[in-house]
Amino acid sequence: MVPTALGALLALLPLASTLQSPAGAQHGGRMLEPSEPALRRLSHFLLAHYQKGTRPVRDWRTTTNVAIDLMVYAILSVDEKNQVLTTYIWYRQHWTDEFLRWDPAHFDNLTQISLPVESIWVPDILINEFVDVGKSPHVPYVYVSHHGEVQNLKPIQVMTACSLDIYNFPFDVQNCSLTFTSWLHHIRDINLSLWRQPELVKFDRSVFMNQGEWELLYVLSHFQEFSVKSSDSYAEMKFYVVIRRRPLFYTVSLLLPSIFLMVMDIVGFYLPPHSGERVSFKITLLLGYSVFLIIVSDTLPATAVGTPLIGIYFVVCMALLVISLTETILIVHLVHKQDLQPHVPEWVKHLLERATILLCIRDRKKFSQSRMQSLDASGQVENNDSTAKLTPYVCEDPRECGAVGGTRSALAFAGRTEGSAALQEVLRETTAIRQLLEKREEFRDVAREWLQVGYVLDVLLFRVYLAAVLAYSITLGTLWSVWRDA
Repeated sequence: MVPTALGALLALLPLASTLQSPAGAQHGGRMLEPSEPALRRLSHFLLAHYQKGTRPVRDWRTTTNVAIDLMVYAILSVDEKNQVLTTYIWYRQHWTDEFLRWDPAHFDNLTQISLPVESIWVPDILINEFVDVGKSPHVPYVYVSHHGEVQNLKPIQVMTACSLDIYNFPFDVQNCSLTFTSWLHHIRDINLSLWRQPELVKFDRSVFMNQGEWELLYVLSHFQEFSVKSSDSYAEMKFYVVIRRRPLFYTVSLLLPSIFLMVMDIVGFYLPPHSGERVSFKITLLLGYSVFLIIVSDTLPATAVGTPLIGIYFVVCMALLVISLTETILIVHLVHKQDLQPHVPEWVKHLLERATILLCIRDRKKFSQSRMQSLDASGQVENNDSTAKLTPYVCEDPRECGAVGGTRSALAFAGRTEGSAALQEVLRETTAIRQLLEKREEFRDVAREWLQVGYVLDVLLFRVYLAAVLAYSITLGTLWSVWRDA
């Protein structure tokens, strides 16, 4: 009976050993099914005695190497006033945990498992430029392979401080850095490296949303060590996100209306200078440009550091409109000189004749003729005045001479009579009317001279104004073209 009991006990020993093995054992050419799923058994096997409060190395002198990677998904906003860049990135980090290793043969050949991120040790990798916590989704798990390699993949909405240079707006290119580093552990404990090759990271736009205002140019990566006041060195990985603004919207809504108003201001110089319509036209343009600046003031980026070049462009355009209006008022005042004005000085006429030649004014001969006519008219007036002092009246028509002679004889005769006083009064009135007509003709000659001066001066100032506008426009266009192609 005793041998029978011993034989039964020996027969049960292989079955007991099979039940005690983690993954079961083969018996008779087939796998015996374990009592618990492999995932649960593996999770319990890994986390039962795991200590997440310490760095996962068996030798404290071993450095934990964390490989990180970054892919830009979207540029959410660029706050120029507060110097804040908001991006949405896909962040990946990878390290080796020496306490999360197993033999896949004992767990149904299971080589990878997802574990709760709160249950294992995670490196304290932060971004130095963080200014606010974004609305990032929480990813509760990490992937662990049987070699102890841990992969933590998560999307992050990053709100970081960035030194934004808006001088070239709307053709600006921004370069913002994202610095990943361990906040506590120095380089002997945690070292950083790049997961992929720098060339692959630089031009990776596979997940970038490329339909917004900003265009992703490239992402540069750079590793460096730094220390604070001769303390232990820390490892940091810098990613430089280089983005460029798409300028089409701002070109259509800001630059083109301003250019059109400036062109209309130049066209306004072709209105006659002696008409008052030019002044009202330019005042209307100036008011319209002021309203335009009020409308676009909310579109321009505002910073306390400096003013974008487009703001300087608008101010200069406003100044040019004011100068144009001032020049128009001067010309209108010049061509509307009324009575009691002297003749144009000879040196002014000489300068204007030279100006007509330099400016290639077609009717410069008319100006010379008008000058000679004015000189003749002034000489005639002087002769008439001198003659009038000697003889009050000189007749030109024989009948008039006869009438005058008769009048003189009548006056001589009437001088002896009581009616001589009335005839002398009539003679004085006739002489005054003649002098009034001569003065009116002289004033007309003076007005023609000043009109010609105003015309030449208007052409001169218009060409100077046009040259200034063209030089200013070419300079700005060249600068913006260089910045756009940079």
